[in-house]
Amino acid sequence: MTSPPLTGLHPEALPVLNLLTVPQVMARLQLGRSAVYDLLRTGQLASITLGRARRIPAPALTDFIRTRLEQEAA
Repeated sequence: MTSPPLTGLHPEALPVLNLLTVPQVMARLQLGRSAVYDLLRTGQLASITLGRARRIPAPALTDFIRTRLEQEAA
C-alpha cells in the first residue's frame, strides 16, 4: 500500500512538515542547548523522537510560549 501524493493537501494535513530541530528552538528562544533539553526533559516543551533525532512541533513551541506568558501575567 502506498501513501497518497503530497500534492493537493492542505498545510494543516501535514504536521510532520512543521517540525523544528533543537538548534532552531535554541535560536528562537535564545537559549542554550542544555536549557532546551531541560525543557524537553521536564515536559514543559513537547517533542517527538524520530530515530535518534528529537523534533519539536511548531505548535508545541507556540503553546509553551503562550503558557509562559500567561504564567507571568498572573
